[in-house]
Amino acid sequence: MRRNINLIYIFVVSFFLGCSSNRQEFKLWKVYDDVFKSAKYIDLTHAFNPSIPVWPGFEQARFEPAKAGRDLGDYARKGEEFTYQKHGFIATAYWLPTDQYGTQLDPPAHWDSLGATISDIPATYAIRPLVVIDIHDKVAKDSGYHCSIEDIKAWESKYGKIPEGSVVMIRSDWYKLFQTNPERVNKKPFPGITLEALKFLHLERKILFHGHEPLDTDTTANLEGEYWLMHNHYCQAEGVANLDKVPEAGALIAIGFAKPEGGTGGYARYIAICPPDWKYGKSVIEEPGAPLPKQPFPLRRDKQGVLRPSKR
Repeated sequence: MRRNINLIYIFVVSFFLGCSSNRQEFKLWKVYDDVFKSAKYIDLTHAFNPSIPVWPGFEQARFEPAKAGRDLGDYARKGEEFTYQKHGFIATAYWLPTDQYGTQLDPPAHWDSLGATISDIPATYAIRPLVVIDIHDKVAKDSGYHCSIEDIKAWESKYGKIPEGSVVMIRSDWYKLFQTNPERVNKKPFPGITLEALKFLHLERKILFHGHEPLDTDTTANLEGEYWLMHNHYCQAEGVANLDKVPEAGALIAIGFAKPEGGTGGYARYIAICPPDWKYGKSVIEEPGAPLPKQPFPLRRDKQGVLRPSKR
């Protein structure tokens, strides 16, 4: 436990002590150098494509080469596909039949006509404490198991009270089915979280939002948990991945999402920021990100329109 809280502890101490320079505006840069540069980063997000599991009421996406939308003379005729060879670049057209696709952030407007939309979500969502409640052993015995208040209190007996404003992720390991058995993802029974547990997290612990690996909150006939969340103006994350690779306590989560105006769902990117000695993930020092690695083979579109390195 003590090692897992080091990241947040150092962040707070560094912030308030400041840096050796007297210039207060540089304090966060020092926090970055002292803490975030050596922290381990783990992606909690599925890369989505035209065959990723989706709620049965929605269609699958389509990926297609982008084409000229107007006549550009000798450079490109209307309807012509942009290519590396002729135009020096390519682009992709994404036909997305729903904003409830892949790893998501659901805002209240998804269910409530008075709810906040994705573009209403404040910038303060950007980084929060991350809590991971592990129910995967119970799900292995009962695939329909739902996280309960008892599971939450068991976490608190080990790590202390859940921080106010945190993001609570429910680990079930259901995300592994997205690759190994995608048809099973949406079939009941699947794991979820009880309405009582959601009320406890929001009303008693005052969390920011919770997240889960399946594409629905629970398996009740009327999705009572999601109904309650949206109509009480809370968000939730769905389709989260890799929770088995992050600590149960002591990490942070960075939250990013597309911002369509008035959007009823968000294509999200969640990144766990873990202590430097954590066994998974890469640090900025190990993977600086610029320049990015070169592909082993030229990129070509597969049958679904997804760009992949290919020898052919």
